Formats: sequence, C-alpha cells, structure tokens
Amino acid sequence: LFAGVCCCCAALRPRYKRLVDNIFPEDPKDGLVKADMEKLTFYAVSAPEKLDRIGAYLAERLSRDVVRHRYGYVLIAMEALDQLLMACHSQSIKPFVESFLHMVAKLLESGEPKLQVLGTNSFVKFANIEEDTPSYHRRYDFFVSRFSAMCHSCDHDPEIQTEIRIAGIRGIQGVVRKTVNDELRATIWEPQHMDKIVPSLLFNMQKIEDIDSRIGPPSSPTGGEKEENPALLAENCFRELLGRATYGNMNNAVRPVFAHLDHHRLWDPNEFAVSCFKIIMYSIQAQYSHHVIQEILGHLDVRKRDSPRVRAGIIQVLLEAVAIAAKGSIGPTVLEVFNTLLKHLRISVDFELGDRRSSAGSATFSTSSKESDERIVQNAIIQTIGFFGSNLPDYQRSEIMMFIMGKVPVLGTSSQSLDTSHLGDLGTRRIQIMLLRSLLMVTSGYKATTITNALPPPFLDPLLSPSLMEDSELRQLVLEILHNLIDRHDNRAKLRGIRIIPDVSDLKIKRDKISRQDVSFMKKHGQQLYRHIYLGCKEEDNVQKNFELLFTTLALTTIELANEEVVIDLIRLAIALQDIAIINEDNLPMFNRCGVMALVAAYLNFLSQMIAVPAFCQHVSKVIETRSLEASYFLPETIFKDKCNLPKSLEKHEKDLFFLTNKIGESLGGSGYSVERLSVPYVPQVTDEDRLSRRKSIVDTVSIQVDILPGNNTDDKVDNTEEITFEALKKAIDNNGLEEQEKEKRRLVIEKFQKAPFEEIAAQCETKANLLHDRLAQILELTIRPPPSPSGTMTITAGHAHYQSVPVYEMKFPDLCVY
Repeated sequence: LFAGVCCCCAALRPRYKRLVDNIFPEDPKDGLVKADMEKLTFYAVSAPEKLDRIGAYLAERLSRDVVRHRYGYVLIAMEALDQLLMACHSQSIKPFVESFLHMVAKLLESGEPKLQVLGTNSFVKFANIEEDTPSYHRRYDFFVSRFSAMCHSCDHDPEIQTEIRIAGIRGIQGVVRKTVNDELRATIWEPQHMDKIVPSLLFNMQKIEDIDSRIGPPSSPTGGEKEENPALLAENCFRELLGRATYGNMNNAVRPVFAHLDHHRLWDPNEFAVSCFKIIMYSIQAQYSHHVIQEILGHLDVRKRDSPRVRAGIIQVLLEAVAIAAKGSIGPTVLEVFNTLLKHLRISVDFELGDRRSSAGSATFSTSSKESDERIVQNAIIQTIGFFGSNLPDYQRSEIMMFIMGKVPVLGTSSQSLDTSHLGDLGTRRIQIMLLRSLLMVTSGYKATTITNALPPPFLDPLLSPSLMEDSELRQLVLEILHNLIDRHDNRAKLRGIRIIPDVSDLKIKRDKISRQDVSFMKKHGQQLYRHIYLGCKEEDNVQKNFELLFTTLALTTIELANEEVVIDLIRLAIALQDIAIINEDNLPMFNRCGVMALVAAYLNFLSQMIAVPAFCQHVSKVIETRSLEASYFLPETIFKDKCNLPKSLEKHEKDLFFLTNKIGESLGGSGYSVERLSVPYVPQVTDEDRLSRRKSIVDTVSIQVDILPGNNTDDKVDNTEEITFEALKKAIDNNGLEEQEKEKRRLVIEKFQKAPFEEIAAQCETKANLLHDRLAQILELTIRPPPSPSGTMTITAGHAHYQSVPVYEMKFPDLCVY
C-alpha cells in the first residue's frame, strides 16, 4: 500500500522534477544517467520556459546535498547543469543562469577544496559561453571577491594550496572574459574590483623564480605548464587583463600594481617591479603607453620623501618602461617626463647636501651611505633622461636638448628655470654637472643635416657659457657635447687622445664638402667657438683630458666646418695659443704652458696634413723634429706622461722651437691662400659671459685701429653742442643716470663692432668716413691722434677684397677689441 501511494505521488509531480530526479542514480558512484539526461535536455530545449524551474529544482537538490555532504550527487548535479548550459541558448536561459550562479556560489562558499574547484570549473565553462543578449542586472562582485580570496590560499597541504590558487586564478580569468564580452564590461574595471584582482595575480606571479626569463613580449607556455604552475597562469591572466584594457580604464588596472609593490616593499630590490612593468608595457596597446609612464611619474612624486633606494627603484622601472614606450607612441608626456625627472634631480641634490650640512664635522657611516644612495638616485635619473632622449626622433630630441639646456643654472644669474638658489654654489655645481651629463647622453648619436640645426643660437649661447666656468669637469662635459653635435661622420673615435699623428691619411677621415649653411654658421658664430677654445686653454685647473678634448674640438671643426677662411682663422687661433704659453700674461703653471704648446703642435700637425700644403707640412714637421731633440716637453707624448721633467723657463728658447706666422704665411700664400689676416693677431671678443662666469676681463684697455679713407685726415673739431631742454638739464643733474646712459651707448657701439661683418664696417669707412669720424668721436669720446709718421698706414683686407693703404687712427677705450 505504501509503495502504491509513493508511486501515485511521484506520478502527480511535475514532469521537469521527475526528469531531474531520474538523472540521479541510486549509487552516486555510477555517475550521471546519460539516457535520462538526454531526455531532460530534449525537454529543456523543447520547453525553454521551464528552464528557470529546472534550474531552481537542481539548485534546491544541490544545496541539500552540500549540507548533507553527499558530494557524489553534487558532482552529478553540476555536470547536469553544465550540459544544460551548453545545450540551451534561448532568451529564457537568463533565469536559469541565475540559479546556476547561485549553485556555483554555494560551492565556492563551502570549505571543501574539491567543491571549490568544481564550482570554479563550472563557472569557467559558463564564462566561455556567448549569450545572445546581454544581462543588465547580473553582477559578479561575489565571484571577484571569492576568486581573489582563493588566490591567497594558505592551506597546510602544498598540493591543495596550489590547486585552490590555480582555481582562483582561472576563476578571475573567467570573470574577465565574461565581463569583457558583455556590454556591461566596464563594471569589472571599477577600482573596487581591480583592487582585488590585480594584487591577487601579482601575489602568485611573485613565485616565478627566473625573472629574467619573463622579460620580453608575451610568451606562449604549453597548456600543461599553465595548468600546473600558478605563477605562469597568473602571468598569462595578467597579460590578458591588460591586453583588454582600453583608454578609459587603463589607469584603474595599473594603480593597484603600485599599491601592491608599496605594501610588500618590492621597490628595493626592484627585480619583480621591473618584471611587472615590462609585462604591462608589452601587454597593453602601444597607444596607451603614455598612461603607464604618467602613473609612474605620479607615483614618483608621491614617494619623493622615501629612502633613496626606493626612489631609485621607481626610476629604474621608469627607465624600463620608457625603453619600451620609446619604440612606439609616447604621446604628450615627453616634456613631462623630463620636467619631473629634473625636479627629482634637484630634490636628490637637496637631500644629499642637507645631510652633509647636518652632519658637518661628524662623518658617520650612515650619512656617507645615504649620500652614496643619493648618488644612485641621481645616476638613475641621468641614465633615464639620456636613454629616453636618445630614443626620440630628431625633431623631438632637439626640443629636449633646448629644454635641458634651459634648466642648467648659471652662476650670477637669477633667470633659471630650475630653482637652485637654496642649494648654494656646491649644489648648483652638482646640478650643472648632472644636467650636462644628461645632455651628453641625449646628444649621443644625434646626426643633424646642418650644423645650424645641431647648434641653433638659442642653444649655442647657453651651452658655451659653462665652458668659461672655473671647473674643469664642466668644461670637459661641454666639449664632449660639442663633439656629439659637430661630429656628423663618426670621426671622433679616430681622434681620441692628443698625439702627433705621423700620417693622417691612415685614420681614413670621413668628410663631405662644406655646405653653404655651414659656411654661414661659421661666419656668424665661428668667433664664438674660437673664443671658448682660446679661453679654455688658459684655465689653471686643466688636466690632460681637457687638452685632449680641446684638440678633438679643433680637429672636428677642421673636418666638418673648415673652408679656406676658417683654416686661416684656426691658424691665427693656434698661434695665439702659442703666445699664451710663451708670454704667460696669466701666470699659468709650467705644466699648463707646456700642455698648450703640445696642443698647438698636435693640432698644426693635423691641420697641415688635412689641407696638404707641402711647405706648411714641412715647416710643422721641422718644428716638431726640433722639439723632439731639444724640448720634448713641448710634445704631447712627453708632457702628458706621469713623470715629465718640466723646464724652469720658456723665455730663452730659440725660435726654431716655435711655429712662426711669417713662415706659415709664406707657405700658404704660395698655394693660393689669402694670408693677409695672418698678420693680425687673434684676440677674443669680450662679452657678458666673462662676468657671468666670474672671470676677469680679458683686457683692460685695447687699442683699436680703424682705416679711414685718404684725404680725411683733418683736425676738424667735433660739434658737441646740444639743444638745451628741460630733459637735458635733468639728465645733467642726475649724474648716475648720465653714467648709465653713456654705458649703454658705449655697449651698443661695442656690440656693433664685435658682431657686424668686417666687410660692412670697411664699406662704411670707405663711403662715409667723415660721418663715422664725427659719430665715433662724439659717442665714445675718443682721443684722435694723427699717425706718428707719413708711413703710418695699413691695408684693410676683407675676404678677397683689398683696400688701399690709408692713414691709421688709433682709438682707445676700455674693454673693447675689434678688428
């Protein structure tokens, strides 16, 4: 009777329940009843409106079996759910999915590892199903939290721990894939989700033993490796996550990386941090690279008060990111990168000097160690600046060169882009050296079509200013930067070191014909280059490297920029350098004087062979041969040895040891060179740079000789009368204002004589002699004296134009020398 009642009750139950009950065998070890499962599947496909009821009933049975620990039936229920999901794709599947996700959540909440893995596998299968319509109400907050927690499993059994971690990573991968394919994919990129997903993946990625093997574009490990190794699986999931990031959510995926690295103190050492950001840079779309760089810069600002090694670790990460981003799109962050790095360079110097001042008189180990750490930060910044700049295209690199040069502080001026006023002279010098080192790296490999592009006036003037500083290292850096910009044919390595080159042709110097743009550059700025070379040779703290760099500068100028006119100017400069050593008005040490003599010998030997004038080569060779026998300390091979016997005086040396202007002029004149200017001694111009660089004025009083046309040697008095007005009387009372006005007038006239072309001055002298005479006498208050004798004439030569011999008038005024 009881059996009959049960059969009647079973017959009265809904069909979907009977079909569901039939798939469960009496012994769960027998597994799912396949025949009945096919009936249930056919029924679900035929009557999709019953799917939600089927799902709810299956969920009810599964929950009961989980509570009763009947795990065999739980496995059968999840298998049935998986098959129904794969078979049904109608719009009515949405309520069924809710029941399915509810059952998966029940499994994940259980403390049984096997059930957690089972629920994860079912969720991954569900994530790979493409639904016909999006679900606007479904959320995966629970699954993100639960899978992230599984990634941090700390089970006592290592095998179970690995199994749960792998399940958690695969679950996160499933959530990402499901949400990205959904129209509501933006929800997964919210910070509350990324703050759980990204650290969970990074936690497992730290188990990678060989970090160097992870460097580079995404790898393709085998399926077995990915399934068995949580680190590899987490890395591939991390790459996939970043690869799906778009413009709007890129930052949300990157910021949790910084939080993880900060929390676990992974900036020092920073191997894992570097590996992470290499993965990031290779995984994201190239056009989003600047987002990552901006985030690194922002984090560097946040951690600017941290220990030097932490900041150095962040900067090293920036370097690696920039190295990858430089090959693609940098975006608008170029100047921001350099501006931020220069700011942190100043901060690092401030910290270093602050620690030094606070520990003055007590040299403790900790202080010296901290200073050393700050040097690590500074070197990392310089390396990053240089590497980033050298990988930019030429048009951007020239802008960066101007940008960095504008940050170099100049002593004595207040218009500095980089504030170093509180650092003092020592801090300013440190900033100068490091910025020039950065600029040296940026200019490495830079090849400009014309020298004007490489050295535009707004860049040339501030670049040469540090070459007048009383610091040999600064001057060396400036010369090396000049070499990078001038050497367009890679000849510098062949000229390394200062020496007497027996045969220049063996060097196989590469050179092209001098372009018109280069000729124009030398006409405008050649004197500026000569001046800095001349003054650089007069510094007392010059060492062998300074002389070597000066020699290379002269040689590269000859190769890249020298025509006949420039060759004459360079010879005049070399003779003037020789006079520095012989006359010694600056009281240079004997080593410096002999070093200058050796520099002139090495350069004239090089120049004579480059222009290949036999008589000139013969004269140079004869002088060098005489020196090798009688005064070897005038040659670079001897003077720059560690132990060299220096002479006590140079005044008693014979003329055979010196290069003579008249013999050089005779040798070049016979080969068609215009040698008239050789008789005019070279004297550098006087500019404001001497004041800015804290140098003494070159000359206190210089005589200027200006040629006036014949027939104008009159003693006419200059009319100094002026119209008497209120303003004139006011200026006369204000003596200080009058002095300033006169100084300004004098400066303008001096500047005109220094910078105007010689041909223009000569033409004015020829056509408007009387007017020039009156104006110069009035403005400069010159004392005009007639020539001492009728033979006091000279010949003016401008280029290839010759002017007749005319009387010479001598005009004297301070701090001016114009030829």
